Amino acid sequence: MSHNILITGASGYLGGSLLASWNQANLPPYQKLYALVRNEEQAKAVKELYGAEPVQIDLNNESDIKQAIISRDINIVYWMISASEIRVPRIMIQALADVKKRTGTDAHFLFTSGAKVLSSHTGSPNDRPLLDTDPGLYELQRTADGPQPFLNTGARTNAEVIDIAESYGVRSYIFVPCIVYGRGEGFGNPISIQTVAIVRAAKRMQRMYTVDDSSASWPVCHLSDNTALFLDILRAILSGQIPNYGKNGFYLAASGSVKWHDLFGAMAKTLVKRGVIHDESLTQADDAALEQMAPVLQGVKSFVPAEIGGHCTLTAVNGHAIGWKAKYPPEHIFELAEEEVDWVLAHS
Repeated sequence: MSHNILITGASGYLGGSLLASWNQANLPPYQKLYALVRNEEQAKAVKELYGAEPVQIDLNNESDIKQAIISRDINIVYWMISASEIRVPRIMIQALADVKKRTGTDAHFLFTSGAKVLSSHTGSPNDRPLLDTDPGLYELQRTADGPQPFLNTGARTNAEVIDIAESYGVRSYIFVPCIVYGRGEGFGNPISIQTVAIVRAAKRMQRMYTVDDSSASWPVCHLSDNTALFLDILRAILSGQIPNYGKNGFYLAASGSVKWHDLFGAMAKTLVKRGVIHDESLTQADDAALEQMAPVLQGVKSFVPAEIGGHCTLTAVNGHAIGWKAKYPPEHIFELAEEEVDWVLAHS
């Protein structure tokens, strides 16, 4: 089978790191790798650094999107731009279906979402491990009705991607990154989202505030392990395996979980060393503190708890079936806390 692959989000933290690891991944044979770019500078970077063929698409133009995929016989797309976007993924899935019909080769759409949509923020259970192979995940996403409306929409977007892909005969995969840490390896954004939020909030408030009780925990993953799962899903597809997809195709890269309080404490130590804050102790955020943190997190007060907290018991299982295994234990994030804080301070 011949496969042409399109990676979106080439300048992002996850997408850029994926492309940076590509040439050392020893993937099974495929025909061509394309990378979605926004300008000539990015086009030059993906071509010279990664050997990918740059593609510029007007994402506001349905015909342009379809033409870009169909004319290149692209049959694998990694969507790594927006977890709440459904219009463009729908069009891309339709185009993938056209390529499949003409070439006879199965088409695949990987949608990058986030663990927040399978957490307390969307009403998902957190009193037990929630395996990424749990047959009820699709229904949890379709009916999400937690305290964060924006994330409920993101959850329902996951279900919609699955439904659209199934209706067009395209295999879908929902990738849900957790707290991903480590230095970005691509040419674009070098820092994670979650650790940036923690540092920015502490810097703004001159101390480390928490938004949960001490039992709240979240799955974690080093960037290289997260990238490895992206690649292992692709490796399975290219080698002719049939990795779980559709309603059974949720994928989490995580070696385990850590408590938010422990993570905040580890990062607070470095922030004190750097003179950013003056006290390592943790303070429970009240309404006034949440109000002050919201602008620096580029959101509203009600969303601050979703930015830097919550309960998530999502547990990685699906990836193990295709050979993925994390190299770094969850406690590794504490070992790199000082480096992570320094990297965030230097780039935000």
